Amino acid sequence: MTGKRSRIQALTEHASVTQLELFFDLVLVFAFTQVTDLAAHETTAVNMLRAFLVLAVLWWVWIAYAWLGNLIKADEGIARVALFVAMGAALIVALAIPEAFHDLPGGWYGPLVFAVGYLAIRLIHLWVFWCASAQDRQLRGQVTRWALGSITIGTVLLIIAAAEHGAVQIWLWIAAVAGDMVWTLFSGNDWRINSAGHFAERHGLIIIVALGESVVSIGVGVAGLPISWPIAVGSLLGLAVAGLLWWAYFDVGAAVVERQMAEASGARQIQIARNCYTYWHFPMVVGIIALSLGLKKVLELVGGAAGHTLRDELHGIPLYALYGGVVLYLIALVGFRHYATKVALWPRIAAAVVLLALIPLAAVVPAIVALGILCAALGILIAWETLRYAQPREAVRHAEAREGR
Repeated sequence: MTGKRSRIQALTEHASVTQLELFFDLVLVFAFTQVTDLAAHETTAVNMLRAFLVLAVLWWVWIAYAWLGNLIKADEGIARVALFVAMGAALIVALAIPEAFHDLPGGWYGPLVFAVGYLAIRLIHLWVFWCASAQDRQLRGQVTRWALGSITIGTVLLIIAAAEHGAVQIWLWIAAVAGDMVWTLFSGNDWRINSAGHFAERHGLIIIVALGESVVSIGVGVAGLPISWPIAVGSLLGLAVAGLLWWAYFDVGAAVVERQMAEASGARQIQIARNCYTYWHFPMVVGIIALSLGLKKVLELVGGAAGHTLRDELHGIPLYALYGGVVLYLIALVGFRHYATKVALWPRIAAAVVLLALIPLAAVVPAIVALGILCAALGILIAWETLRYAQPREAVRHAEAREGR
């Protein structure tokens, strides 16, 4: 890596996430909102698949820059300029999400705009990573192996898909996303983690971004409706669910996995970073976005939008998104913790099974009651864990406090 301050500077071990990285993540806030709107526009299985694929592409955009930001200082030299340019391309991609599969009349051809914007983001990332690895032969080899497959698969197939329609287009998207993820998994362990703390913090913040989208969805669901007690109760229940998901991640688990990654070295450290964060965080984000869709639909019902009443039930995909999103999040948390520590969080697996079993009940009660049941189940899980594991929980949290001093 070059030593010239005007070009690239290495990230130090005790670095924190920069304001520029947070600024970059604001584009993802908008993009997540666009994905939720895409899913809510047409609640069919095919459209849910489209929304999932768009979210997977956005995740791969973000994860690439998260790894890059752990190697070099994002707000210094050419990295700063490159990140701003990438933000511009990411904003165009986010704006094109409603047209990622179907072009709207007038303007540019939406699917191609999405694909070319994605290509631009990836090429900017590759160029900066290539510059950053100039004096690190091992890292340069890793970047080369990864780029040969990842850039080719992930971008070229999306450009081809832009010219297709229907099932062919969707299969090309699936191949692009799956191929990119699989190639990254098997391309090697010669990456670099300069700061375990920065890496964990950045991924924790993207969970906050996703949870923020769930809160936004509450507001969107009742936009333009007069405030009432059902809206107030439904909104507070939705916020409580988001808060309990925050608790499940940040109370202890995030610190435990970060410590495991910091204490590991060599290939094992890279594997924890890649598998726990790059891969297991993705279903967490998918689960939260699915929850956001469910919350939006619940608030539309309880708010009386489009002639609905407080007695209306939540059915079909929105119901499965509400409960299934939380189930997916809990299972991903189990995988996240287990890979790093080999400890399986059985209470969370049991809670996921209970939530799945509660779906038939949730389908026959008013939507606000279904949301209340979900909130109560999560509350019981968190309360039980807090009391059952009080001693080890306090040991972890006090250790964090001592390290903070």
